[in-house]
Amino acid sequence: MDDLWLIGIAWRLDRLRWVPTSVLDSAVRRDGAWNTGSPDWSGTDREIAGRLCAGCPVQDECLELELRTSGESTVGVFGGMTDEDRRALHLHWLRRGERYERGPQA
Repeated sequence: MDDLWLIGIAWRLDRLRWVPTSVLDSAVRRDGAWNTGSPDWSGTDREIAGRLCAGCPVQDECLELELRTSGESTVGVFGGMTDEDRRALHLHWLRRGERYERGPQA
């Protein structure tokens, strides 16, 4: 996993860091691609993520929500990434600093 790629994703998610978790959760449940029709769950997690999350309008919101709620314990496919990819991203994501629920860090 390329660190620069992960850092870029963490910075992209930065725009969501002050959005309340409940708002992210509502958006993902309402607009997520996983919630349409009968998804094809066959293949590797990477294949499923690519297929299921392609074109999803709330992919970043889903990823931000999963990082907030599961952190390093994440499993499955969320935000277009596998659990391994999200665990690698987690440290870069944490380095962004303040977030809605935690407030300013001293």
